[in-house]
Amino acid sequence: MPLLTAVVPSYNSADYMERCVDSLLVGGADVEILIVNDGSRDATGAIADMYEARYPGRVRAIHKPNGGHGSTINVGLAEARGRYFKVVDSDDWVDADALVELLATLGRLEAEDGVDMVVSNFVYEKEGRARTSAVRYRRVLPQGRVFGWDQVGRMRKTQYLLMHSLVYRTQLLRDMGLELPEHTFYVDNIVAYMPLPYVQRLYYLDVDLYRYYIGREGQSVAEQVMISRLDQQLRVNTMMMEHVAREVSPGHPAYRYMTHYLEIVCAVSSTLLLRSGTRDALLTKEALWRGIREEDELLHRRLRRGALGQIMHLPGRGGRRVTLAAYRAAQWRVGFN
Repeated sequence: MPLLTAVVPSYNSADYMERCVDSLLVGGADVEILIVNDGSRDATGAIADMYEARYPGRVRAIHKPNGGHGSTINVGLAEARGRYFKVVDSDDWVDADALVELLATLGRLEAEDGVDMVVSNFVYEKEGRARTSAVRYRRVLPQGRVFGWDQVGRMRKTQYLLMHSLVYRTQLLRDMGLELPEHTFYVDNIVAYMPLPYVQRLYYLDVDLYRYYIGREGQSVAEQVMISRLDQQLRVNTMMMEHVAREVSPGHPAYRYMTHYLEIVCAVSSTLLLRSGTRDALLTKEALWRGIREEDELLHRRLRRGALGQIMHLPGRGGRRVTLAAYRAAQWRVGFN
C-alpha cells in the first residue's frame, strides 16, 4: 500500500502536465500517481499512458468521459490505494524537497497514531510576476506536534486552507461520503471545506510544498472566466453555506475557521457580481446574502459583521468603488487572479 495517493485531474493538459507528474515522481514508490484523463481531446490520454508504461505500479492512467474537475476527484478517491490522499491539478506542481519531507512526516505519523489531515504551505506562481507569494500558517498552527481545532489560532484574511495546502487521510474522506458535483468548476473549495468537521487530528508541516500556477490562458480562476461561470461559483458558495449551517453547530471547534473561510468565498462571489456590473448581478448579490440569512440568522450575522462582510455591503456606487478598490489591492498583494 503506497503512503500517499496523488490524483492529477487532467483535461486537455498535454502542454503542461509533464511538469506536474515529474514533480510527483520524486516521491518514488511511496507515491501512487493517478492521472485521471477527463475525456481530453488532445494528447493528454497518450501522455498518461506513456507514464503508466514507463512507471508500472507507480503511475496509473484512468480514462473517463468528460465530467468536470469534481468527477475526476471522485474517481481518484474511489481508486486510491494510498493511506493519504492529495489532489495536484495538472497545471500545478510540487516542490521536490518538500515532497520528500512530507513523505517522511507521513511515515512517522502513520507509525504512531496517524492523523486526519496534514497542512503545508502553498505558493502562488503567477505568470509574469517576478516574485512569488506564499500562504503560510506559522503563527496560527502549532508546529512539531499533532493538535486539534481548539489549538488553531485566528487566521488573517490572506490565510485560508485551500485544497492545495491539504493532505487528508483517505479513509476519512470515504467514511464521510465525500462526493463532488460533476460539470462544476471551483469544487476545490468543497474539498477544502466539507471534510473539516470530521478532522480531529491535525499536523502542520512548514514547507512550501504546492506550487499553484496562475496565469494560463482560459484558466478557471481567471477573473473574466470566473465572471462567465458565476452560476457555478454561486452554486459552490451555496453548498458550503448550507453545509456549515445544517451540519456544523456553532459549538464545534472547527466552526470559527469554517465561518472565516466562508466569509472569504462570499466576498469573492459578491465582488465578481459587482465586477460584472449589471443590475441582475446586483440583485443576485442581494439574493445570495438574503439566502444566507434565511438559512441561518446567526451565520449571516457573523459573516456580515466580519471585515469582508462589511466591505461587501458599503452602500451606493461609491461603496461599490471602495469594495472593488479593496479587491484590487488584495489581488496585487497576494497574487491571485
